Amino acid sequence: MPAQIISGSETAKAIREEIAAEVARLKTAHGLVPGLVTILVGEDPASQSYVAAKNKTAHALGIHSEQVTLPAATSEAELLGIVADYNRNPAIHGILVQLPLPRHIDEAKVLFAIDPDKDVDGFHPVNVGKMMLGERCFLPCTPHGILELLQRSGTETSGAEVVVVGRSNIVGKPIANLMLQKRAGGNATVTICHTRTRDMAFHTRRADILIVAAGVAKMIKGDQIKEGAVIIDVGVNRIGQTESGKALLAGDVDFDSVVGKAGAITPVPGGVGPMTITMLMKNTLQAAKQAAGIE
Repeated sequence: MPAQIISGSETAKAIREEIAAEVARLKTAHGLVPGLVTILVGEDPASQSYVAAKNKTAHALGIHSEQVTLPAATSEAELLGIVADYNRNPAIHGILVQLPLPRHIDEAKVLFAIDPDKDVDGFHPVNVGKMMLGERCFLPCTPHGILELLQRSGTETSGAEVVVVGRSNIVGKPIANLMLQKRAGGNATVTICHTRTRDMAFHTRRADILIVAAGVAKMIKGDQIKEGAVIIDVGVNRIGQTESGKALLAGDVDFDSVVGKAGAITPVPGGVGPMTITMLMKNTLQAAKQAAGIE
């Protein structure tokens, strides 16, 4: 029997409706409009596309959105000055510096300069530390989206064997930490696999929930998963293009060989991807409420 498809597009739509309703309530009841700024340095096409999508989503939800577009030659000092200005701007509750930055700019220095209370990407060490401790904070958007997909699809995580393939600071490490915590969507037993893991299939075949964020197209095959496992495919890899020039995308999981064996699976596209921007909006809403002292 084919796996249940866990649609990120449908889940994101439902969450965005919730966010839009809360944004409208805040404006009516408190005169408060959440504000987000996106800062783009350079002309990387993928970054331009991501920033445009973030701004479009913000406007659709009633969130005030500003975009700062800077040339690739912008100095580190100039960028830090812009971040400092937005740290002091009371109309802006969330600051997002689009990565990657040009090589002459220290990414860590810029990210660490963002006020932790406006760090809606969840990358500042203060928020990372709070996340590790299970304290209230801005969760990184992709792991946060994965948690929502699991919970809203009815996937039981308590006591589950979870295997995470990938150890990035953006996805692998935080989702592993969140799922082992004593919390809703957590209480799992977690294994992290990476490029130095011996016999990765030994681990992936044990997984009740397999989260793959390795950046390698179709690396996980049907013979590497457990019957009935829930598969969360974070990968988005360009594997070619159509005759019309449209990009052909594939996940890190070989969907065709897995879909008949898995219990549930996220598609690519339309799986984890739509959730990431949605959780950014949710974090921006949270930041605005915190700044105003509203629960």
